Amino acid sequence: MDFRARVDAWVFGPRVQGLITVVIIFNAVILGVETSARAMAQAGPMILLLDSLCLAIFTVEMLAKLYARRLTFFRNGWNLFDLLVVGVAYLPAGQGFSVLRALRVLRLLRIVSVTPRLRRVVEGFLDAVPGMASVFLLMGLIFYVFAVIATKLFGAAFPEWFGTLGDSAYSLFQIMTLESWSMGIVRPVMQVYPQAWLFFVPFILITTFTVMNLVVGLIVNSMQDAHHAEENEMTGAYRDEVLARLKAIEEALVQQAPSDRQTCNGNQAADQSSRARQD
Repeated sequence: MDFRARVDAWVFGPRVQGLITVVIIFNAVILGVETSARAMAQAGPMILLLDSLCLAIFTVEMLAKLYARRLTFFRNGWNLFDLLVVGVAYLPAGQGFSVLRALRVLRLLRIVSVTPRLRRVVEGFLDAVPGMASVFLLMGLIFYVFAVIATKLFGAAFPEWFGTLGDSAYSLFQIMTLESWSMGIVRPVMQVYPQAWLFFVPFILITTFTVMNLVVGLIVNSMQDAHHAEENEMTGAYRDEVLARLKAIEEALVQQAPSDRQTCNGNQAADQSSRARQD
């Protein structure tokens, strides 16, 4: 095994990844302490030093991964994500980059890339995005239809909620989330339009209890598919490892067979020679 392969096995090994997880959690605590003016006044230099130490560890990890994997490093989306969130910390601290500098807290999201279970959740969500696009399109059509109807029905009496198409869409979104939907919007509307429940109740049933459940179902299904794919990958890797070991054993037996055959032939010749002398 050459030096590059040893570096690869070391940096992607469980010990280093466990250490990185501990550093990420510790860095999360440090970044939280930095928001305290009292803590910064008492131990500001030490806190900044610890933050810089965490950044140095992340940087060494990234450099080791780049050295070990070279161009293949950039073919993995999680590696690119780690490189991005670590690189944000090196942006200049000038006035124009103050917001970007605040984004260094994104380093905490690296806990996702080093934790297989969290990574599986994110991958499942991303795999569900194409399927959710159709659901979101359906929801957009439903919102548009109900917003137009609400504007025409309730816009004159409640212009602050349904005066325009945008106001109606926002009010319907609030109703869909069930945030103060009854006492805040629907019951005041029903005081003027007693039959308004015939409009709002079907809207809630369609959006909150049907369409949103479709979204949740798509995400759960994608997470299960990602889990099965990971299990199949692990099974395939184990199978390849077993086959490689069996092949190595077979090659060793094949190499040993001629020497065993020669030893056997030598023993037979010795026996024949011994018998000839006795005769």
